[in-house]
Amino acid sequence: MATRAVITLPAAIQAGVAFEVRATVAHAMETGYRAGDDGSRLPRDLVRRFECRLDGELVFAADLYAAVSANPYLAFWLRVGKAGELSFAWFGDRGFEHRETRALSVA
Repeated sequence: MATRAVITLPAAIQAGVAFEVRATVAHAMETGYRAGDDGSRLPRDLVRRFECRLDGELVFAADLYAAVSANPYLAFWLRVGKAGELSFAWFGDRGFEHRETRALSVA
């Protein structure tokens, strides 16, 4: 499966006003409890952590566990004072890592 992230930010961001950030990543999220076609257990493959940084400073993080669904969706509120770059990172089992960046322009 190709990894694809969808990140939603408002079209206009005002300095000092909170706005919602929404992010999801395409990931199968295998728990490790299911059996494959040959009867052996499928290896666990979960997204374990999500981080969002503004110009390198951590502004939001979440640790994810086995109960999270495939393609985990996160939404959180953020307030910024100036323009910058938001970076998003997902980390998981079996070396999974996916990163995206978005430029933030602030009015």
